[in-house]
Amino acid sequence: MRPIELYSLATPNGQKVSIALEEMGLPYTPHKIDIMVGDQFTPEFIAINPNSKIPAIIDPEGPGGQHHAVMESGAILLYLAEKSGQFMPIDPILRSETLQWLFFQVGGIGPMFGQFGHFYRYAGEACTHPYPVERYTKEVKRLLAVLEQRLKGRDWLIDDISIADFATAPWVVCLDKFYGAADNLGLQSYPNVQAWITRFLARPAVQLGMRVCA
Repeated sequence: MRPIELYSLATPNGQKVSIALEEMGLPYTPHKIDIMVGDQFTPEFIAINPNSKIPAIIDPEGPGGQHHAVMESGAILLYLAEKSGQFMPIDPILRSETLQWLFFQVGGIGPMFGQFGHFYRYAGEACTHPYPVERYTKEVKRLLAVLEQRLKGRDWLIDDISIADFATAPWVVCLDKFYGAADNLGLQSYPNVQAWITRFLARPAVQLGMRVCA
């Protein structure tokens, strides 16, 4: 199998895909796209992802053996799960649940955690009004409570670890690692979430995937 070309950076969205590639054992070649210097706006990268966001992949052995580019992290996770036959349940009910929690991350966790981080950690000088931080702090706590309830009595978001966990866990790690907001958000008050993150980070493939394109 020719390696998949991964264009990424070690942000939560990028880590989703590199973790999946490591867990699935798929060969890949990483290419760092430094969004701080504008790599995502080069013509070469736009040809792969017109939306100028990381991550993106090129599969040289895509459907029908054709060269195939995939953008959007959730779509990439689903593509890789179907290609490898891993981390996506076959049972239709469990498959539906996996997709629901994947889309919960794509539509909720990612955007809301990202907006929280922007205003809490990075936009202090540009925006001194308390409203954005208050708004997104409240929403992040609400979403963490949803995860806390879902993880009650379970090790993973579905019956076994899946692409839904790959998508979501890096964003929870980010709250402390990148944003330094553990105390502000009271992360220790979500014990099921904390235990899930501990299990997740103990996996060797996860540890490798989190460091790709750093």
